[in-house]
Order: sequence, then structure tokens, then C-alpha cells
Amino acid sequence: MKIEIKYESSWRNSFLDGSNDEPLPKTGRKYVASMTSLKNVDNYKPRKVEHNTVMGILNRLIGDQRKLYQSRNSDAYYFKELEPLVSFEDKPSYVNQEMTYIRNISGSTDRESYTGMIQINDPIFTSDYSEQLWGVLTLNVDELCRFILGSEKITKTINHNPLVISAQFDILSKIKALPNEGIVNQAFNYLKSNFENFKGLNNKEEVQTISLYCSALYLQLERLSTTFDVSSAKTKAGCLSGISNNNFTKKNFMGRYTSGKEKKIWGNPYIRKERIKGVGEVTSLMEKAGGTLNINISIDRNASKELYEMIENAGVSSFYLGKKGLAYVSDIRL
Repeated sequence: MKIEIKYESSWRNSFLDGSNDEPLPKTGRKYVASMTSLKNVDNYKPRKVEHNTVMGILNRLIGDQRKLYQSRNSDAYYFKELEPLVSFEDKPSYVNQEMTYIRNISGSTDRESYTGMIQINDPIFTSDYSEQLWGVLTLNVDELCRFILGSEKITKTINHNPLVISAQFDILSKIKALPNEGIVNQAFNYLKSNFENFKGLNNKEEVQTISLYCSALYLQLERLSTTFDVSSAKTKAGCLSGISNNNFTKKNFMGRYTSGKEKKIWGNPYIRKERIKGVGEVTSLMEKAGGTLNINISIDRNASKELYEMIENAGVSSFYLGKKGLAYVSDIRL
């Protein structure tokens, strides 16, 4: 028996982790197609027509709309004895990459955005200690290391405004990692011995500059606490909002100093960019394909007639092949 299926715009990517071949977790399968998730190469998931795809189609054609693993676990699974007799040939006539906007109904929050009115009169910006605290962000790397080691005083100032401070963090985060040697190594070791949460190194064992600035703020807060009451600068957990010992998160920082809530992300373009040595920057988009899928089932004529009648009785006109797109049976031969 041969079943010929025509399909158009079949999506050849997956946006969820886990597998269709196992029960759903209580919280559902995790969405891994956000802009942040796609920075991880493992979350860009290309897909092609496989045996499971074909078996899912055959079950759909006879009216069984359960997940394939549910059908297979059933005592009345129609294809239990027939699966080994099923073969297929996928003949795509085109495979394109297209820019597609994916909706994310989980409502993630944007790390770089905020909502509401900016509150510049918070005590962390208007107190006696504010100038010396935020002045840490004005130091260059050499001055910063000397400040950490206790030989540099804060003389430079920065406008005590959350937008200005956030913009300064954006600039500092772009400074390249530094070799862990000399005065940088001394500053690194000093922070390491004072803050147990301080990591400070990338995967090349280089010192992350932004981590030095973040932990230097906590160091300055400790030093200022001997002279000023700095409790107004801290959250209930005793931290600086949006600032850890290793990094700065704009949404958390601005979330405390604005009147609105965190900004929701309800979707994003499905795109992954990566730089490959010797090739350059490579952009991967949503892959869509159209063509013909030929399914062959090596059964005798009587069994073919029975299966044909089941397909006719179910009357399935169109269906998805894989993810989205349009597929339909164009021909059945016994």
C-alpha cells in the first residue's frame, strides 16, 4: 500500500524542550525559542520527517488524535504489528529559511526594559553616601583595581539618576575581559576573599570586568557603612537591586526605581546568530519545506483495503506535517 502526501510550509524547527514521546510534565514543556534561549546552540532545534512523524500521520488519518506514545501504549493500537512494515521517502521540493515571529504565551520579561514613571528621588540616589557609592562606576579599570585594594579614593562623580547609572552599566558591560594577572589578579583575589558569591571569571579564565565593578559597589557599601546609614540602599535581602556580585540586570534595577511592573515579552523573531571561526557570522532562521511524502506499507491486499476504508471513514481532509503547514493525502494506491 502506498500513501502519497503533499505538504506546504511545513515548519522544520521545534520550540520546546523534552520530547513528544513521553508524558507532559506538570508545568508543560519549556519554551526555548526566546532570544535569550536561542543564544544556546542546543535550543535551536532543526527537525526532519522521521519514523515517528510518519506513524503520527497514519494514526491521524484513521481518526486517532492521541499523542503517539499514548496510542502505542494502548492495547488497541492498530499499528502494533504493522509498524515494522512501514517505510517512507520524503521528497521536499523546496527548503527555505524565513523570518517568523513566534508568540510566547508564558509571558517572559524583558531583561533590558521597564515600565512606568522613573523615581529619581529614591534614597539610594539622594543620600549623603550616594555620590561616593555611584562614583565607583566612573573609575577606569586601573583606578578601580587600586580602589578595591584600598589605595584609590573616589573623587569622580556621576549623575544620581537610574537612567544614567543604567546607561553607565551598559558601557561597562562592553569592556573586554582582562588577563588574570598583575593588579587585576590582586583585585580579583581580594574580592574573592571578601565575597563568597563572587565568581569573576569567564570560561577562558579571564576576569570579567563587569564583575569587578559590581563587587566593587558592594565593597564601597561596606566601607561607607562605617560612616553612613546605608540601609536605604539595600533590598530586604540585603542586596543592591538588580546588581549581584557578578552582573547587572537592567529589568531588576529599573523595576525598583520605576512605578510600573516588569515589561512582558509576548513573542520574538525566531533567529539565531553565531560567529563560526573561519566562516564569520551565520544567521539561522525558521526552516520551512514543501514537497511530497511517500509512505509505503508492506501488507497484503485485504489488509490494505481495511486500512483504506478506515482512512475514508475518518475523512481527514488536511493536517499538520510536523509543526504547522498544510498537508493532505493526494493519492492512495493498493
